[in-house]
Amino acid sequence: MNEKNLRWYNIALIAFVSVWGLGNVVNNYANQGLTVVVSWILIMLLYFVPYALSVGQLGSTFKDSNGGVSSWIKETTTSRLAYYAAWTYWVVHIPYLAQKPQGILVALSWLFKGNGQFVNTVSSLWVSLICFVIFLFFLWLASLGLTTLKRIGSIAGIAMFIMSILFILLAVTAPALAHVHTATADMSSIKTYIPKFNFAYFTTISMLVFAVGGAEKISPYVNNTKNPAKEFPKGMLFLAGMVALCALLGSIAMGIIFDAKHIPADLMVNGAYEAFMRLGAYYHVGNLFMILYAIANTLAQISALAFSIDAPLKILLGDADCHYIPEKLLKVNKKGAPINGYLLTGGLVSFLILFPSLGIGNMNELFQWLLNLNSVVMPLRYLWVFLAYMLLNKKIKEFNSEYKFVKNPVLGFVIGLWCFVFTAFACILGMIPKLNYQENPSSWWFQFGLNIFVPIILILLGLILPVVARRKNK
Repeated sequence: MNEKNLRWYNIALIAFVSVWGLGNVVNNYANQGLTVVVSWILIMLLYFVPYALSVGQLGSTFKDSNGGVSSWIKETTTSRLAYYAAWTYWVVHIPYLAQKPQGILVALSWLFKGNGQFVNTVSSLWVSLICFVIFLFFLWLASLGLTTLKRIGSIAGIAMFIMSILFILLAVTAPALAHVHTATADMSSIKTYIPKFNFAYFTTISMLVFAVGGAEKISPYVNNTKNPAKEFPKGMLFLAGMVALCALLGSIAMGIIFDAKHIPADLMVNGAYEAFMRLGAYYHVGNLFMILYAIANTLAQISALAFSIDAPLKILLGDADCHYIPEKLLKVNKKGAPINGYLLTGGLVSFLILFPSLGIGNMNELFQWLLNLNSVVMPLRYLWVFLAYMLLNKKIKEFNSEYKFVKNPVLGFVIGLWCFVFTAFACILGMIPKLNYQENPSSWWFQFGLNIFVPIILILLGLILPVVARRKNK
């Protein structure tokens, strides 16, 4: 579509639905409590706004490129680096895929049992085996080229968005409408919201970066606006305002329902369901809200699993260079699915599902570890966005774009460098396990080792493939 018929509010809404979700509120509240309110303000101003607007300039400059980040890197550097960017975009989804079966299990437990205790009544090894079977089933479905689940996912995505807004409205108004006492004392005191900027605090910012990332999905729409130079930044600023408002009100809502000074250990796993259950009790509708959320989340998790098996792999292999990717990986079946690529995906995800359960015996810890691993690994793909933006500013005279974030290329380079360094800093410190070392030192070291080992293995595999490809070519 080349017609310039999108307005700033269209851009903002498209981006908001794809970037934001209730899980962002729950997970970061579990990490920081109500001090996350100040963290949200800082992350929006110092990171998210420059991130989104730099993506806008990249999308406007390379409007005819279909490969997203890898195309931006290819245009500004070399095809080799473009391959590494494409590899990174695919491989960071491996931990994401490993966690989705857990999310499906938890959602089904709440839907059919009315609680999230199923995953705690059996050993983490058995839970991992069940998740392994679930993953293999959807890997098989994806190999059939089914698109029904993706269509369901669009509906589920909208439903999850509605439930997120509903959660904020119901929780924030609960003290006035339902005469509920807030669970957190001193919510009117400013001190309640001020973080302690210590080492433990900085280990949690990767989850914030993970929450606001993904703005590169918006890039195809930059040149579809009526006036990219004015409409796009306006839309991005409005998006930042909406995300900030939902993050702030959502965190306050969590403070009303859960005591910030005594956060439940399983909040990341069951927090959203427990919150909706309590809201149902406040408004005398029983488990209605929890059931609606469980249905929407089950469908969303299933769709995300099917989509994330297929789409990132096709991005990696769709424009593959035989110098970097072995020809065997490009083999497709009758449905057009890259079957050997699926086998590689299956092997890596299976390892992440099964192996950690041997050293992490508690299901809550296993769930939280995988979520934290995602917050370390997933933002690695954003590094390529900022590298492309820095290089674009160095070669600004070679390219033309209808929209520019900043006109001064030196300032643009500095902004890109800041976002790059901040992302890398967050990922490195995010490797520190969040559980108490004194309570379980063996599990702490096991998780720490995996947090370092997994990203290194995923990166090394990307370095090995070009070597294999060269040998096959010879």
